[in-house]
Amino acid sequence: MEGNIKNILIDFGGVLIDLDRRRCLEQFRLLGLHDVDGLLHDYQQQGFFQLHEKGLITDADFRDRIRSLIGTPVSDADIDRAWNSFLGAIPVYKLDFLLELRRRYRLCLLSNTNAIHWDYACATAFRAAGHRVEDYFDRIYLSYQMKMAKPDAEIFRAVLADADIRPEETLFLDDSEENCRSAQALGIHTYTPQAHEDWRHLFQ
Repeated sequence: MEGNIKNILIDFGGVLIDLDRRRCLEQFRLLGLHDVDGLLHDYQQQGFFQLHEKGLITDADFRDRIRSLIGTPVSDADIDRAWNSFLGAIPVYKLDFLLELRRRYRLCLLSNTNAIHWDYACATAFRAAGHRVEDYFDRIYLSYQMKMAKPDAEIFRAVLADADIRPEETLFLDDSEENCRSAQALGIHTYTPQAHEDWRHLFQ
């Protein structure tokens, strides 16, 4: 990692925070939503879940679509609780390492996510040792705010331009091979961690 790499783009789900799709599916089933398997994935959501991730429907619209599929009244809090059960925790060693990386590289987060998940993560997962999410990154790029998502090339181009960074000087960490291939096509170096991997070895 020495030499030409000056910038790190890092994914959120699966690289920093652990994901539990099975638990989330079970929580939705307990609410009465049984046909969600085809919409909910580890890497990229489908249907109205994807629209929510791209910020093309509001949180209220997303919850209403959940309610319409269930067919019975369900509170916002119950929907959010089921949806947020997808998220586990960020291991403390990774949070500590982010602070170290930021001293050595320009560090940017690039995530396909939605407002419900992100607000929950900011309030819980990034709070170790009294830090805020802003302490860990120079820039934060979120699909629902940008109205675009990985693996589309346009989101990578937008990040490179906004952060004013060169692809050949940038390493992208993402647990989706498809997302990494899209970044590679633009000249960005990539690494695809496995689930729960300790990827600190890349920087030793």
